[in-house]
Amino acid sequence: MSNFLLDTHTFIWLSENDSNLSNNLREMIDIADRVYLSIASLWEIAIKLNLGKLSLQRSYETIGTRLESSDILLLPISFIDTLKIRDLPLHHRDPFDRMLIAQAMNHSLILISKDVKFDAYPIQRLWD
Repeated sequence: MSNFLLDTHTFIWLSENDSNLSNNLREMIDIADRVYLSIASLWEIAIKLNLGKLSLQRSYETIGTRLESSDILLLPISFIDTLKIRDLPLHHRDPFDRMLIAQAMNHSLILISKDVKFDAYPIQRLWD
């Protein structure tokens, strides 16, 4: 069984058909049992768009429709996720990434990310 959690950049590259995401990873995502996107990633995208640190090919408002028409499931933030963050060592200080780490741990998800800082935590990270 393959259950994946997409890092924010992975989701953007997947949805925008960006070449930074390999065809091999696209295929793995496509055939996975379950693929999740954390609500924390949508929060991060919205904030970075507002700050001018990110631009998308399509408007932010289309993400909801694209998620509904895909097999990607939205993963809410739960209280147990916040408990996990409280106890995480500070190898990675980005609050959005720390939430993804906590969620990957709590839900036994493989995190698809190019960010090697995730390797300091007891999670499985996938990138090629």
